[in-house]
Amino acid sequence: MGDRFCKRLPHGCGRRIRILAIADLWDRSSPALEVDMSLSGVRVVRVLESLRLQCRLPQRIKVDNGPEFSGKALDAWTFEPRAQIEFTRPGKPTDNEHIESFNGKFRDECLNQNVFLSLHDARIRVEAWRQDYNQRQPHSSLGWLTSEESRVKNIT
Repeated sequence: MGDRFCKRLPHGCGRRIRILAIADLWDRSSPALEVDMSLSGVRVVRVLESLRLQCRLPQRIKVDNGPEFSGKALDAWTFEPRAQIEFTRPGKPTDNEHIESFNGKFRDECLNQNVFLSLHDARIRVEAWRQDYNQRQPHSSLGWLTSEESRVKNIT
């Protein structure tokens, strides 16, 4: 499942960072949080291909109708049987309640708690939060295991 965020850098520079958030429903993990100044469909495909090479690509990906998800790059990438893309209805975030829940947690615990001084700073802080989320935060839906503990338990 994927979604994206936008946060303005400080000091009145007017530049915004974009964050592609990917959450896995099966183990409640975040296999990727991609941070950059812009995130095109080609960039989304690059992230998904990286996950595929790590054996982390799900069978189905649920996304909203943003241009990075509805463009030609992602459509061409899914032409070969890799993953089925499922679009939410426009204006209906409840169609993707799990990513919306993840997004709320990410916003509250990372974006609202940090002032990113640069793109590099944002990447470091976002990745540190992602690691903490995957390795240290237990989930009631996983029997109070962390995402990493659940993955290890269910793969072996």
